[in-house]
Amino acid sequence: MELHNLQPAPGSNKSNKRIGRGPGSGYGGTSTRGHKGAKSRSGYSRKIGFEGGQMPLQRRVPKFGFKNINRVEYKAINLDAIEALAAAKELAKVTIADLREAGLVSKNALVKILGNGALTRAVEVEANAFSKKAEEAITAAGGTVTKK
Repeated sequence: MELHNLQPAPGSNKSNKRIGRGPGSGYGGTSTRGHKGAKSRSGYSRKIGFEGGQMPLQRRVPKFGFKNINRVEYKAINLDAIEALAAAKELAKVTIADLREAGLVSKNALVKILGNGALTRAVEVEANAFSKKAEEAITAAGGTVTKK
């Protein structure tokens, strides 16, 4: 086998259907589009979601819900996570940067401290928001709360 006698496998290559080239081609006249109707005309394109005149899905299904454009979404961090972080790194002050470094919070996330778990050490905690229970637990353990 050499380059000059390479050829495709039999039946793998088909010749294109040459449409609209006169009656001798077998595809003249209507050019395989059938007679009349929008699909036979030039420039036809079916609209997205068109179901042949049947009521489309996006109109059959009722509208519902509401997106509040003023919603502020916080990443929730519990007290037990702060306790573990402070114990592992011997921290007296836990900031948002420390939480990011530990992989608990992504870069631009707002942080809210929640009161699940117990806090045994006095830790100064900095976050964007605190729940009442978390704030009480931090101050009860001798720490301070800083809202950023």
